[in-house]
Amino acid sequence: MTYGIVLTYTVTPRWLALSREQRNAMRAQHLEPVFAAYADRVKARFFDAEAFNGRISDFAVLETGDLGSYYFLIEALRDTPVIAEGYLTFNDVFLGVEDGFHAYEQALASEDGIR
Repeated sequence: MTYGIVLTYTVTPRWLALSREQRNAMRAQHLEPVFAAYADRVKARFFDAEAFNGRISDFAVLETGDLGSYYFLIEALRDTPVIAEGYLTFNDVFLGVEDGFHAYEQALASEDGIR
């Protein structure tokens, strides 16, 4: 199964107080290596949302077939100074199964059915 995850997050005033150069350096030093370490198991796309939403500033759309890898990715992110030191906070997480009803229907139709 392929899982789609929308991970919403907010950058804090502490992050915004940094210069753009400092933000880029922190992103490159702390966040990009974590995503790179899981890139073969968790595909990530990033979106800005602050101009369209008052509750969050950004969101990521993640795709994986391995929820354990997704979980470990989040734990690794939480260990970075960006999260641990309050530059960014996670908000809502939405999880879905890509075309899950097809898998269910296939299981119903199989000889073994659903157990």
